[in-house]
Order: sequence, then structure tokens, then C-alpha cells
Amino acid sequence: MAENNLRLVIITGLSGAGKTQALRCLEDLGFFCVDNLPPTLLPGFIELLRQPVEEGNQVKKAAVVMDIRGGRFFAGLDEALNYLDREKLGYEILFLEAADEVLVRRYKETRRRHPLSSEGRILEGIIEERERLQEFRGRASKIIDTSELTPRQLREEIIELFAAGAENQLAISIISFGYKYGIPLDADLVMDVRFLPNPHYIPSLRPFTGHDRCVEEFIMSSPLTHNFLDQFAGLLRFLLPHYTAEGKNHLVIAIGCTGGQHRSVTLANKLGSLLQEEGYRVTVKHRDVIRHQKRP
Repeated sequence: MAENNLRLVIITGLSGAGKTQALRCLEDLGFFCVDNLPPTLLPGFIELLRQPVEEGNQVKKAAVVMDIRGGRFFAGLDEALNYLDREKLGYEILFLEAADEVLVRRYKETRRRHPLSSEGRILEGIIEERERLQEFRGRASKIIDTSELTPRQLREEIIELFAAGAENQLAISIISFGYKYGIPLDADLVMDVRFLPNPHYIPSLRPFTGHDRCVEEFIMSSPLTHNFLDQFAGLLRFLLPHYTAEGKNHLVIAIGCTGGQHRSVTLANKLGSLLQEEGYRVTVKHRDVIRHQKRP
């Protein structure tokens, strides 16, 4: 936390990934927001926020978007972050990204030009931008992949992360997924549960999902499942306090099986309930289960 109890959020990431939507959401949450701030102006912006004002009007939460639109000024982002580190001013970096094909589609739908594609080749601009931003992605406090998020879902994630009172508690998102559809890009920890008994090979269970009691009972009937859950929960009990001590405010745990229908869904639900019982703030999401929501 910075001086004067200022909470500073720096939003960056790929063009078209939803940075403007994220900033609007933070504004609704009471943050003082500035879009497209050149990084070289960040020290002056911070000094302005630290100026004494009449009681009750002190800015306590601020958010700025700094991205490739800054052109040659964007090169100063690294030095701006180093300034914050030297001054021991706390900040969080929210990095938004999406898959290349999703970004290309969004640009074509809006008929806008990518900031780095002067000749109109959108994909080349996206690839170059991704390379330029790689270092800052590595410094991010939180990465959100918006490829499959609706504006409403993105808003819900932002609220979950930055709503009042949430900043001092580690938020945990558990996501079930299918490897056949790819690993979630924003995962911090990825656990492969394809070694567990697979309901897919039981004809009577195949049409159902890990939400259904029949599938859950089949998966949890295996001693291997219980042994895994105990071992993995023990690892998390060791890790989570250390993540908190390092200032991490959000952890994404991805649990994957082949199709994201059976094993990963049940295990994500079980792990979520376990961590909630231990006092952690947990949300459980199932990325790919909707692909299998059919009944005989």
C-alpha cells in the first residue's frame, strides 16, 4: 500500500483486450481514473495525488491505463515502475490479453486500426505488441485473459479483484478446463487430473458432467482421488500464506482433464469448497463444461 493509503492500479496489456472496460469498472468502484497516461508523467501524477487537500477529499484509489497508444512515450514505462519501486509506493499491475484470433475478430468488427499496424495488417501489429509487452506481463499482479469473457463477465472479475475491502485478502479463482481446448492463459498453477478414473468410459455416465451426483460419486469413490485431493490441498496450505506475504492478491488455479466435463469439474468444486471452509475467498468457474451440457 502506498503512502497516504493510496491504492494505485496500472492497467496495461494488448489493444482490444478490454482495458477501457476495466477502467470504466474501476471508475464505478470509486477509483480516480486516467486513460492513456504517458509513463513519463506517472511521477508527476503521483505527486499530484499526494498533495494535501481538505479532509474527506483525499484520493485513496487511482487507476491509470498505460499502453502502446503512448507511442514513443510508452518506452518510459519501465523507468516509471522503477520510480515507484524506489519510492516504495505500492502498486498493482492489471494485464489484459486475449488470443490472437479473438483480437483480430474484434478489430474487424469495430473497423479500427491497430496502433502498430500502419499498413492495416492487424495480426502483425498484435504479434509485435505482444512481444513489446512481454516484460510487463511478467511483472503483472494479475493477468486476465478476456478471450471468452463477455463484458459482463469481465466486469464481475474486476469487481471481485478490486471492490472495497478485497485488497488485503488473497482471492482465489479455481477454473476447470479441458486440455483439448487449451490451457487457460491466465493460470498461475495448472494441475492435470487426467490420471484419475474417467467417467467418459462408463456409457451411463458419459452424457453427464462433474456437477451431477452420479459422476461425482464415481470420481470420489476412488482412493486415488482422495489421496490426490489431500496432497494437493496440503501443497496449497503451504503455498498460499507465502503468496500472500509476497503481496499477491489473486491466484488462478486451473484444473484440467481431457474435455473439461467430468473429473476437472468435480475436483474444482471439491477444492473450492475445501478452501472456502478454511476461510479463503474463492470463486469456482467451469470454462468448458457448457460444451457438454446435453442430456440423453
